[in-house]
Amino acid sequence: MLLIMRLHMLSSSFLLCQEAKLRELLDVGTLEGKLEDRTLTVVSGADMVNITYLNFTAFSEEVAKEWAEELFSLASNLLAQNMSRESCLEKIFTSTCLYRCCRILSSSIFRLFSADRRRVENALEVCSLPTGRNDTIPQDTFTPDIYRQLLNNICPRNDIDTIFSEIGAKIRPYLTVEQMTDFLNNRQRDPRLNEILYPPLKAEQVQGLVEKYEPDTMLSRRGQISVEGFSRYLSGEENSIIPPEKLDQSEDMTLPLSHYFINSSHSTYLTAGQLAGNSSVEMYRQVLLSGCRCIELDCWKGRTADEEPFITHGFTMTSEISFKEVIEAIAESAFKTSPFPVILSFENHVDSPKQQAKMAEYCRSIFGDALLTDPLEKYPLEAGVPLPSPVDLMGKILIKNKKNSHKADGSTKKKLLEQTSNPCSDTSSLCEPSSPCAGEADAESDADEENDESKKSMDEGTVNEAFATEEMSNLVNYVQPVKFNSFETCKKIDRSYEMSSFVETKALELLKESPVEFVEYNKLQLSRIYPKGTRVDSSNYMPQVFWNAGCQLVALNFQTIDLPMQLNLGIFEYNGKCGYRLKPEFMRRTDKQFDPFTQNTVDGIVAHTLSVKIISGQFLSDKRIGVYVEVEMFGLPVDTKRKAFKTKTSQCNAVNPVWDEDPVVFKRVVLPTLASLRIAVYEDNGKFIGHCIIPVCAIRPGYHYISLRNEKNQTLTVPSIFIYTEVKDYVPDTFADVIEALSNPILYVSLMEQRANQLAALTQEEGAQEADGEEVSEFNSSITAGLTNTVKHSSSVCAEDALCQCNQRSVKPAVKSEDVVQSVLTEVDAQTVDELKQLKAYLREQKRQYKELKELMRKHNKKTSELINEHASKQKQLRSDFLRRRSALQKRCVSDQDQDLLEQERCEKLSELKEQQQQQLLMLRQEQFYSEKYLKREHVKLLVEKLMAVAEECQNNQLKKLKDLCEKENKDLKKRMDKRRQEKFQELEEAQDKRLERLLEKHKDIRQQILDDKPKLQSELDQEYQDKFRRLPVEIQEFVQDSAACKDKLSRDSDFLPISTVTGKLKHEEVEERSSEKVFGTPL
Repeated sequence: MLLIMRLHMLSSSFLLCQEAKLRELLDVGTLEGKLEDRTLTVVSGADMVNITYLNFTAFSEEVAKEWAEELFSLASNLLAQNMSRESCLEKIFTSTCLYRCCRILSSSIFRLFSADRRRVENALEVCSLPTGRNDTIPQDTFTPDIYRQLLNNICPRNDIDTIFSEIGAKIRPYLTVEQMTDFLNNRQRDPRLNEILYPPLKAEQVQGLVEKYEPDTMLSRRGQISVEGFSRYLSGEENSIIPPEKLDQSEDMTLPLSHYFINSSHSTYLTAGQLAGNSSVEMYRQVLLSGCRCIELDCWKGRTADEEPFITHGFTMTSEISFKEVIEAIAESAFKTSPFPVILSFENHVDSPKQQAKMAEYCRSIFGDALLTDPLEKYPLEAGVPLPSPVDLMGKILIKNKKNSHKADGSTKKKLLEQTSNPCSDTSSLCEPSSPCAGEADAESDADEENDESKKSMDEGTVNEAFATEEMSNLVNYVQPVKFNSFETCKKIDRSYEMSSFVETKALELLKESPVEFVEYNKLQLSRIYPKGTRVDSSNYMPQVFWNAGCQLVALNFQTIDLPMQLNLGIFEYNGKCGYRLKPEFMRRTDKQFDPFTQNTVDGIVAHTLSVKIISGQFLSDKRIGVYVEVEMFGLPVDTKRKAFKTKTSQCNAVNPVWDEDPVVFKRVVLPTLASLRIAVYEDNGKFIGHCIIPVCAIRPGYHYISLRNEKNQTLTVPSIFIYTEVKDYVPDTFADVIEALSNPILYVSLMEQRANQLAALTQEEGAQEADGEEVSEFNSSITAGLTNTVKHSSSVCAEDALCQCNQRSVKPAVKSEDVVQSVLTEVDAQTVDELKQLKAYLREQKRQYKELKELMRKHNKKTSELINEHASKQKQLRSDFLRRRSALQKRCVSDQDQDLLEQERCEKLSELKEQQQQQLLMLRQEQFYSEKYLKREHVKLLVEKLMAVAEECQNNQLKKLKDLCEKENKDLKKRMDKRRQEKFQELEEAQDKRLERLLEKHKDIRQQILDDKPKLQSELDQEYQDKFRRLPVEIQEFVQDSAACKDKLSRDSDFLPISTVTGKLKHEEVEERSSEKVFGTPL
């Protein structure tokens, strides 16, 4: 049961007693402090949503604090949550004895083991305990020994008796310390451990275990352990399936944030579905106390008079909760279970500058020094600088919110003010794309067709985020959300403090298209994955898919405990439940690239072989029903095996079912540090009973109990299963013989000596035995060498499962060029012969030929052995005949000459036999030579044919892929050309606009110049006319005088020149005109 304690001293929202009399009763006496300060709230429940509150009032604030701290320490103890089978049985015994009057009701025992009432009655009778439903048992009678005897009778363990007998107790009813030491070092010890750093157990250490678990002191003193002591050891704390140090914080926490998987929540405030679920402040406490380090806040503008922002799921029927109360809850619970940083993922729809300023002020005042407002001096916000580590950010709260540059602050405020003042705009007019389930800003917005756009809109949502004000932007530093462009752009910019969020569908698309680039991106920057908008029931996607790509913030709906959430809870239970798990080394190293879709073992990563045998179960259900067990593995695509194994269903036995079946073998786990084993138990109708999730890299080999968890990851005290596991480094089949020889060289040498001795039987002469032995050894060595060479030849090209290499290595980007065609064109390389030889079909043919050749060698070795045995028997028969005849001659007292003749005859026959033997061996060796030669010749022919077939198939596939690639390139080119054409039109429009602006500016300058010249012209005009006005009397006088002189002259000449009258008149007019110009001709 979920059990969370907290001291309620926070807010006025706490339900104080409303009745005055009751309040007076609580405040009477020598109580110290306010009622709120002395109140302790115990929050318990089956999950994070369905919880109850139980309030206690202490005499003083100090007492309440002490109780809160101690109770919380007990409730959050990791060892208590992962107790051994022995501790579980002790816990059941203790809870059974907690009754009044020091007596135990028999009915409580029947309720505890209700699956088989008849079996419980028989067990009580054997233990001499009352069997009636209303009978009681004195606690003095129900001792721990009686309790164990009762368990052994209810749940007999014949499987442990069999194991105990197999490891050395076939004759005697006990094991010695030496046998127990051998069992622990060979069966229970992890072969992957370094023997210098983790030496095998010594007899003195094993003796300590014997003394601890053996109930018979006489046996333990003699260094012997009975089956009861052996059973107690198997269920003890030293024999847990996971080393206890893995539960504690054991991983390096000094690396950049991007090197960790971070426990993340989506729509943290919701308790149910995304459309009509209730929102709760308590969910933030529960999620943080469960170890989550990244939570989401969907903030909206307050509509009440106090203008308080609130949190809800926008445009749905979900309820609303106060933003301020949520911040207070986060401040209260952020670092209770983990000291490492908490990331607050804001989805900010508050379009009011005033309310955004209020939100920022709440964060500053309530979080205080825990809020990281300025970057650390050691890690400035600069390109190329990695993110700080969890240790550097210990006890800090990071804000993830839109961050605007200082240049845009004025325009942002202006837009927000306009947005606020326009009642019709609400939140959609001046907004950016938003985050999870409301459309995060960071998902890519282009699409080829309208269908893609509509699908994307459904996945991401349509609501947009408001612009961030300066107050909110100042709170953002190491987690700055930006719109994702491309992996190449992110690598070029190299800003670790920028991160992007992806809806699960977009992330899957990127993972399929660019898996290696996605892993590289996650080495330096954070990425957040969130569920698609169509998951209105708050269901979850499988997080393992994105862990495989190194995504850090894989956000799930904590309110829904489905299989993905169960896997998330199981993974983050380790490393002290601190919410951070270190990624595998290949996902952190910048000098290595990792493809999550690899089908082969990776250089530098030691693959594992895991074998799991389900032996038995104990108290799996409280009903008389059949049960079965499923085993599956999650990890890389090549490692994932869903429902890899299923036992047979037991026949109406859930108390102690035994499965005598072959183990399930995961022959090759490519990346064990990212793989998890899940063992689940179900009733025969498919109803879930319990499960456990264990990291493959931490599994201990040997016999172990597995304590089951329910779907909410809470420990089930009674049910358990008993399994046997084997874990070792993976070795390809081709090298199995070599590894066997290296691991057991004595056995290998003994086998060689045995063959040599068999061949040495060719000759029985004492003098020739050594020479013959050497010859036979050379002959045997030549056979072995030939076989070894064959193995080496096969293994040299037998790389493991080089699947889909035509997909992985046949296409590579072309050289970059400014040409548009070159930018979309992708070079396609034909596979080399060496790459073709790594394909599965070719390797299978090689393996078949190797087996065929090995079988041929075995047959010839058998013939050789038969021939050797035949000649040995002939030599033995010849020797026995010789001894018999010589004995008969000696009895008849024949002469020495006859005996010499007999000896000479024996030597001749022996020489003849040896010559015959040599001839037969030679013929046999020649037959073997030609058989091997013709077989290898046939093998070469078949290999060439297979290689040709593989090449033809691969090349056809490559041509098909090339055709698809051409179509894709055509689409890309068309898309780019359309985009470029649009860009050119846009450039032309921009140039035309700039030209118009320049022309208008010149027009303006000219008009201004005219206006600027007007005062100058007025001044010059005034000055000129003042001068003329002063000269006006003189000019008039001169004019009159000139006019009089002209008239006199004309009168004198008019009598003599009549024609000149016109001329004179003309001249007179010209003079007048010139005079007029002189007096009045002022240029304007």
